[in-house]
Amino acid sequence: MLIEAERSRLVLVDLQARLFPAMTESPPGLLLRLKLLVRAARLLAIPVVATRQYPQGLGPLLPELAEVLPDDVYRADKMSFSCCADADIAPVFEDHRDQVLIAGIETHVCVLQTAFDLVSCGKTPYVLADGCASRDPTHHAQALERLGREGVRIASIESTVFEWLRGADHVRFRELAREIRDLPKAIAGV
Repeated sequence: MLIEAERSRLVLVDLQARLFPAMTESPPGLLLRLKLLVRAARLLAIPVVATRQYPQGLGPLLPELAEVLPDDVYRADKMSFSCCADADIAPVFEDHRDQVLIAGIETHVCVLQTAFDLVSCGKTPYVLADGCASRDPTHHAQALERLGREGVRIASIESTVFEWLRGADHVRFRELAREIRDLPKAIAGV
């Protein structure tokens, strides 16, 4: 049940400039947690997929997030809500990486549908609860409850990073542990 770096893929769902400010979750805190997640994925060679839903209307990927993405990130635009329902994205999931970590917006629409479709494809999705948001906090909470009830695993960004590292002897432990330790201060603006 532990999340393993060698088996993981990170999917960033629709973290776009015009949609993100509408989320009820504190955007600075959410954005800082997402940046930590992306930096950890980059340092640990976890493949990343970044999607945009209807970019003409919802805008580009958040620039603050785009600047920390790895060079080999798989970027894709979509019209379907589920990433798996898009013909350009679905083939990305056809490899040995069976643990798919999902962060993004909105929890009750694109994140939820992507997670359920991944289960149908034989993958094990982990929805990162503190890396997702909806415009209405009730929708976010209900989606997490439904996902868990239906067997989708719910995790946090911090636990995911520590599971990827596996121990304090990992070469990247000090660097990432420092970022995790300093995150609450950064969120508080200290």
